[in-house]
Amino acid sequence: MKVKIINASHHSLPTYATPLSAGMDIRANLSEPVVLTPLERKLIPTGLYISLPEGYEAQMRPRSGLALKYGITLLNTPGTIDADYRGEIGVILVNLSADPFTVNDGERICQMVIATHDRAEWLPVEVLDETERGTGGFGHTGKL
Repeated sequence: MKVKIINASHHSLPTYATPLSAGMDIRANLSEPVVLTPLERKLIPTGLYISLPEGYEAQMRPRSGLALKYGITLLNTPGTIDADYRGEIGVILVNLSADPFTVNDGERICQMVIATHDRAEWLPVEVLDETERGTGGFGHTGKL
């Protein structure tokens, strides 16, 4: 699939790290480092603007290494970039650790996955079909 992109950052275009990677690494586009104190969140610019085809979205997801090693994740995950959005892609990072974390220019801060989606059409009914699970909610299947 071909996706139109404006790269206003001073970094190369996002790429897949391996031939079977689902996500492309997205880099911070900063004029100076940004410090995230514990439990602080900030919008980090990327300098990227995209035009997706109808029926597609870009999902912004955390990088597992940043999450495990430093407690850095995305606040709204996955973040969705809709096909009709034309503004700069920004990433809401949050520091869930007890230590300050510095985001540097060019640092890989998240992954972008391009995915298809459908639009739902509601069909109002009086009763839903029965399933084995039924109305069992949070934790209904036990701990193991």
